[in-house]
Amino acid sequence: MLDVCTTVPGVAWPGIPGPFVSQLLAMQSQFRDSQWLAPDELLRRQTRQLGKLLAHAYDTAPFYRRRLDAAELPPSRIQGAEQWARIPLLTRGDIQSAHAELLSTGVPDEHGPHSTLFTSGSTGKPVMIVATGVTQLFWNACTLRDHLWHRRLEGASLAAIRSVTGDGAKPPDGTAFEDWGPAIRGIVQTGPAFTLSIHSTTNQQAQWLQRCSPDYLLSYPSNILALIQHSRRNSWRPTQLKEVRTFGELLEPHVRDAVRAEWGVKIVDMYSSQEVGYIALQCPDSENYHVQSESILLEVLDEHDRACEPGAIGRIVVTPLHNFAMPLLRYEIGDYAEVGGRCPCGRGLPMLKRIVGRQRNMVVLPNGDRRWPAVELAETKDLQEFPPIQQFQLVQRTLTRMEMSLVTPRPLQHEEESRLRGWIETAVGHRFDVAFLYVDEIPRSPSGKFEEFRCEVNSNDDAQ
Repeated sequence: MLDVCTTVPGVAWPGIPGPFVSQLLAMQSQFRDSQWLAPDELLRRQTRQLGKLLAHAYDTAPFYRRRLDAAELPPSRIQGAEQWARIPLLTRGDIQSAHAELLSTGVPDEHGPHSTLFTSGSTGKPVMIVATGVTQLFWNACTLRDHLWHRRLEGASLAAIRSVTGDGAKPPDGTAFEDWGPAIRGIVQTGPAFTLSIHSTTNQQAQWLQRCSPDYLLSYPSNILALIQHSRRNSWRPTQLKEVRTFGELLEPHVRDAVRAEWGVKIVDMYSSQEVGYIALQCPDSENYHVQSESILLEVLDEHDRACEPGAIGRIVVTPLHNFAMPLLRYEIGDYAEVGGRCPCGRGLPMLKRIVGRQRNMVVLPNGDRRWPAVELAETKDLQEFPPIQQFQLVQRTLTRMEMSLVTPRPLQHEEESRLRGWIETAVGHRFDVAFLYVDEIPRSPSGKFEEFRCEVNSNDDAQ
């Protein structure tokens, strides 16, 4: 039950919220109903919004007028899924090369102030996205939905270990805030929030967590796993912790299992991107992911650009429904996911069974075929006789060569390296030439993320 904070002096209850909180509460009221709608009704409502977005993009963004005219698809002719599927996919390269022509020349004033977001892929080439006050409102509304779905406690504290712009949140102290931010401020009275830069050592993070003693912890899956391993080695755990929240990277099942076994709490994952906002949130009743259909249209396509059936894995294509500053129609974001059926919870929001990864996380075999590697090294029983491999990263450099960076107490012996090459062959499905590099640390990307496997062959420069 919400106990809304009042903005009127002398009124304690019921609370009278301010304009921004009123908007968030009105959206949550609609979200509570729309989550239970049948898929056909959800699509009908999305189609109504898509019509407005299409007309706006065609009239005010030169890129889309040219693209839709070339496909003989003016908005008046796009009446259903068949015509929609004929709109060419938007790629990261399109955004980079045609950025100015993607910008709307007529954003309604009511959509609020514009903001600029940057995201860079594995090659570091940035993509710049322009958003609005409306898109930020939907971000906050989905954040609030996530808190409400998972019944996070009033008065609880939150610790976040993540990428931070500028010089803030440096170790050892990080930064403290009075509450959890605008998505929940004035709606639920939270405890404090603490932030520490991801560019800190695991030991610094562990000491910081022991000082903060948070109820909830937010970070990247790879960082959570590093903290779990540190916890095992040093016999400590965050005693007040009630839940771990993850974002930004692929969450492997063994990370969920490790958090349950070591800390006795569950992981709640979220799937979002800088370009489009929230894509899917973890179901409050399971580990499935519910697409946030009120803010995006999501398609999962096979290699022939056809919609995937439940159980199949395909490429994710996203259309944010409310970005009138820089419309992104059928944006191929670079991720792959497994389509789910109807979630047992009964919600009508489309379901993703799991997020699989990005194209750059697929092995490219010498014949050009791609496959997903199985590189969960930390949980591989065959390698338990090795000296502790504290961290690793496997990078495919060419069609025949890979490099594996290793953080270990000592270099592996020749026989150990031979066995590790055998494990790599099994994990990636081919015998590559493998070079081992022994390093003190494997740095994260500037955005704070980490990938156990990355392919640099025919990269499409996708973002994460």
